[in-house]
Amino acid sequence: MSFLRTNPRATARLRLATLVAVPVLAFSVACGGGDDSAGGAKKDDAIADVPDSPAASAAKGESKPNTRPAGKSAFYDAQMKYVQCMRVKGGYKDFPDPKLSGHLDWTKIDEIGSQPGRNEGIKGGKDGVCVTELQAAMTAEPERDQQKDYESMLAHAKCMRDNGVSKFTNPTMNGGNAQPGGDPNPASPSIDTKSPSYKQAREACKSKLLDGLDGMQ
Repeated sequence: MSFLRTNPRATARLRLATLVAVPVLAFSVACGGGDDSAGGAKKDDAIADVPDSPAASAAKGESKPNTRPAGKSAFYDAQMKYVQCMRVKGGYKDFPDPKLSGHLDWTKIDEIGSQPGRNEGIKGGKDGVCVTELQAAMTAEPERDQQKDYESMLAHAKCMRDNGVSKFTNPTMNGGNAQPGGDPNPASPSIDTKSPSYKQAREACKSKLLDGLDGMQ
């Protein structure tokens, strides 16, 4: 789940972009899933004005305010387009909505992908029909704190090894950008991600990953 972008925001998503490329490279040869929250967008330090009451707003003819997280609307909308593509064209009618943060719910996605015959297109749709939408969503993601991402993935990698997945590698920092760890050779995996022991380790360590990093490592 190549389509890897070279800007700093894309580097933390190296493994996802590589996985996406696999079904498409066979078009050509096949973009987790997330448990803790970490927006990646900077908070506004300014003191907000006191809003009008609902009645006053209605009197002015103002529309209902956007309830999505500030600064993430474009990302959320891009993810929704990807989700809709996955449901209509990608072969996954039950593909879950993104979280309010805009990040995909990889716990639910992994559950769908674990079903017999349903893993091949879970990242990008069958035959890669939704890769364009996936790329657009990746591009729209707010810039992340690379150091925090690295520390999160490092804690997750250590947890995976402590829970029996001895080959799980650490993330790396390259030019100030965090690159996921995981299988030593993603092109020819040596870690059985379908084994009960691996699934148990993933469950035990999922809280180590910041929101948006699940499914990456």
